Amino acid sequence: MNNIRQLFGSMVFNDAVMSERLPKQTYNALKSCLKESKPLDMSTANVIAGAMKDWALEKGATHFTHWFQPMTGVTAEKHDAFVSPTDGGAAITEFSGKELVKGEPDASSFPSGGLRSTFEARGYTAWDPSSYAFIKDDTLYIPTAFCSYGGEALDKKTPLLRSVQTLNKQAMRVLKCLNSKASRIITTVGPEQEYFLLPKELFDKREDLIITGKTLFGAKPPKGQELEDHYFGAIKTRVHNYMSDLDTELWKLGIAAKTEHNEVAPAQHELAPVFASVNVASDHNQLIMELMKKVALRHDLVCLLHEKPFAGINGSGKHNNWSISTDLGENLLEPGDTPAQNVRFLLFLCAVINAVDDYQDLLRISVASAGNDHRLGANEAPPAIVSMFLGEELDGILSAIADGRPYSKRAGCEVEIGVKVLPHFTQDTTDRNRTSPFAFTGNKFEFRMPGSSASIAGANTVLNTAVAEELRLFADKLEKSDNADETARELIRLSIIEHRRILFNGNNYSDEWLAEAERRGLSNLKSTVDALPHFLDKKNVELFTSHRIFTESEMHSRFEILTENYCKVLHIEALTMLDMARKQIIPAVSDYLGKTCASLHVQTQLFPDKPLRNALDLADKIGTKLDALILRATELENALIDSDRQGRAIDNAVYYRNIVIPAMNCLRYSADCLEQLTSRKSWPFPTYKELLFDL
Repeated sequence: MNNIRQLFGSMVFNDAVMSERLPKQTYNALKSCLKESKPLDMSTANVIAGAMKDWALEKGATHFTHWFQPMTGVTAEKHDAFVSPTDGGAAITEFSGKELVKGEPDASSFPSGGLRSTFEARGYTAWDPSSYAFIKDDTLYIPTAFCSYGGEALDKKTPLLRSVQTLNKQAMRVLKCLNSKASRIITTVGPEQEYFLLPKELFDKREDLIITGKTLFGAKPPKGQELEDHYFGAIKTRVHNYMSDLDTELWKLGIAAKTEHNEVAPAQHELAPVFASVNVASDHNQLIMELMKKVALRHDLVCLLHEKPFAGINGSGKHNNWSISTDLGENLLEPGDTPAQNVRFLLFLCAVINAVDDYQDLLRISVASAGNDHRLGANEAPPAIVSMFLGEELDGILSAIADGRPYSKRAGCEVEIGVKVLPHFTQDTTDRNRTSPFAFTGNKFEFRMPGSSASIAGANTVLNTAVAEELRLFADKLEKSDNADETARELIRLSIIEHRRILFNGNNYSDEWLAEAERRGLSNLKSTVDALPHFLDKKNVELFTSHRIFTESEMHSRFEILTENYCKVLHIEALTMLDMARKQIIPAVSDYLGKTCASLHVQTQLFPDKPLRNALDLADKIGTKLDALILRATELENALIDSDRQGRAIDNAVYYRNIVIPAMNCLRYSADCLEQLTSRKSWPFPTYKELLFDL
């Protein structure tokens, strides 16, 4: 392998490259613009563009593209060559500051939720200098925001950048009151990415995997994840080679892929990067997902990022580890040695607690999708109820503050394993809770609800904005106070009293918690259809508009896009099921049944004195199940015919949840029963056993 230190970031126009290649005045101007959040002047942009072009050409790039994140959930790009023809048939390479800072993609062909009509095509991409440009294949990629002709945000990056800006503003107000010398805050995220790997030759034989990214049929295999032997198990050679290749590609792009291991389900794995600023982390996660799929093909594998590609075993999530620090390197969520006396830590901790409680519906909405509905609450991922885990020590500290009593710190116990050669170590002050949707894990919060295919921009936009609002309320009081320390302590005490209902350290999978959460008044938005309408609740509209994250029209557009996407995903899945049932399963089972009956007829003729009652019963059972399958397919088809007659998008979504999904489940049940009765040779596509264990 190449030297990792030389490889890492070698295809990134990062700070080290810029400091070397840009004139000092230009470099300082760029750094100043980033620090002060102000735009570059065109003369500076021209110099940067020239240096960026020269560097890209040296690296073998021939094209450039404005790389953006429309509301499709994936990235978009349009490539332009550096080359420009000249008189006499020659050519030169050009790349101006104008081309760097601004592009004009078609804005009417992406989801806009009514913000753009078909005839209103003009849109703009704007260079985001806070995320480094990079080279992938033979193209210079320039991270950009994407907006309409009227300036409305049509992407996921713009609201995220706005939320970073507003969180910085409100956090600095609080820090100033606490006499901090910091000049800005930095929100950092480390998203753990779960995924499945399948042999490509098997993937190619399943229409459902090709079209939807998940299996729509499949009986439970004899072995699933019951033995818990795959989790952290030895990595197979083929998978290891894939992971090694993936690391190399990610490291070239400056993505610090750090941890990789087998996950709980067979054929499931995880990759975790080192923390980065939230905007960069969001860009990097999009690249991680893209490269996971691309590199897999080199190894004759296919990477699945669907939240629930297989029924009956764990789905895949994306654990969003979120923290907040100052430019002085201080983690504001670091408890320190004496967290009970750490007023700044407790105040910022309470801001997060208040935000999660007040905007639990928005956090649920930020992870809502048809795919993730199958994952949440299935004893493999957090339930749809949002709550927070703080652990024993922090919970004890907060309870003591709320009750007005001193806190007695639990002494750290030394763990002795009972083997003399093994080291002794001090027990942590709290255990981990892997069932909690929002868990404190030392100096950060792990938001475990996002699905594996989702952009992390949405969840972090909500989290940043909600925390900013709570800090704004704190700052309003602190700025009017004659004694900031005393006021901060009172704010902490009141926050705990008013929001302690959101704190839960127990088993979030238990039925008892469902009842307890209802008693506490916590929301339980079980499905996407239950959650999405709350996006437009008055308090949520006020939150986003007051902090200028979204305009009201931008919020309505996102509601429409998310609702329509939910319906479209389910419609595609239902049509795929019908296609597979009628063109593959029914013909295959009919053929198998015919051969079985013919064989039984021959046996009856040859051995008239030997009853074949059990064999005949089996044939009758297959025939009955086949007839049921044909009926279920017709019922699903009829349900789809009526799906377009519901009026509003949300009514259509309700119809899909209440009518279409149950019809799909019935069709699947009949097919899965037939799979268990049909010979493997006759079944028309690979089974779960082959998909999950034949790698």
